[in-house]
Amino acid sequence: MVPFKKYTLDNGLTVIVNEDFSTQIAAVDVLYKVGARNELGNKTGFAHLFEHLMFGGSKNAPDFDTELQLAGGTNNAFTTNDLTNYYDVLPVNNIETALWLESDRMLQLDFSEKSLEVQRNVVCEEFKEHYINRPYGDVWHKLREQVYTTHPYRWPTIGLSLDHVREATLTDVESFFYSWYRPNNAILSISGGITAARALELAQKWFGDILPGNTPDRIIPAEPRQTSARFAQVHADVPVNLVYKVYHMAPRMDDNYYAQNLLSDVLGSGESSRLYQSLKMEQNLFTDIAAYVSGSIDTGMFVISGKLREGVDYATADAAIVAELERLQTEPVTERELQRVKNMTETDLAGSYMNALNKAQGLAMAEMLGDANLVNTEAAHYAAVDLTAMQQNARELFRPDGCTTFYYGK
Repeated sequence: MVPFKKYTLDNGLTVIVNEDFSTQIAAVDVLYKVGARNELGNKTGFAHLFEHLMFGGSKNAPDFDTELQLAGGTNNAFTTNDLTNYYDVLPVNNIETALWLESDRMLQLDFSEKSLEVQRNVVCEEFKEHYINRPYGDVWHKLREQVYTTHPYRWPTIGLSLDHVREATLTDVESFFYSWYRPNNAILSISGGITAARALELAQKWFGDILPGNTPDRIIPAEPRQTSARFAQVHADVPVNLVYKVYHMAPRMDDNYYAQNLLSDVLGSGESSRLYQSLKMEQNLFTDIAAYVSGSIDTGMFVISGKLREGVDYATADAAIVAELERLQTEPVTERELQRVKNMTETDLAGSYMNALNKAQGLAMAEMLGDANLVNTEAAHYAAVDLTAMQQNARELFRPDGCTTFYYGK
């Protein structure tokens, strides 16, 4: 169990505290409920751009990293399609340094043409290095635009086009900041050797006077049910040919998500999984094959991806994957298979909250999904999945007309 207390400041900031006096370290996590899904189609990549801008200096703290390092701390951040997360780890006696720095950049960034130009160039170079000039770099750009026709998940967090970031103006980024980076759209999660009362006192001291914002009431278009199979192929000079088969799956907080996640483990997690045993070990068609889920807030992706062995053609590899999915109908998941993946999941969940940072982040993400206590109840959701649920979800999930097939390579 991860014990915690939750509060809401008058400005709307959610504060979650996990008291853990077994450590003299504190983790401060600030999650903003904004990701690529909140962007407009003609201004993408802004959430990721802000991951960089937030380290470019704020109203009273021109150098975030140096100040935190002087307090013995480290920090980092990440952006997904659903959220942006910033975190700091430092001695608990110096926790106010992290709270000051995080509150100051929530209050007001040091917006200037110079800082924007610096970070814009960094992101553009990252875009070129990782997504344009690297082998397989554009896989998820190409694949997402096939899987999604309507929802903003159709572009990755780096953005739909390099030009969107390159052409971002100071007005654009200020508007994005004051729309989404407000206390009423954020979760402050603290874990470590500090009492909840003291943590709340410090949260009020450093964040309490930041004014809330008017978060845009933008309705994100739902992805329509896929009713016909899709296919795309990208020809590229890469070492190994890839096959992807992607199915729309349940949103993260849908009851069916748990069975579908377990199905991905049955199919493609570990050497005992069906795809590994059949397609890699027995038929020798792939050098590597896996199944995994995106875990998205809205309609997600159930992904099967494989690296073809030299000399194996796309059609043969594709047909073999389809045959394994069809086998789920005639040879359903067994009790032994289900128990194996449940045990794996239970072990993974138990190990997920072993340190202050993992607990702070886990609580923040669970709260974003609707209930911080999910960190304590999620194992029960997986334990409740039975063979009937696995079979029903396999039947619904792996419809041929709901599949996007993608070949990438020579």
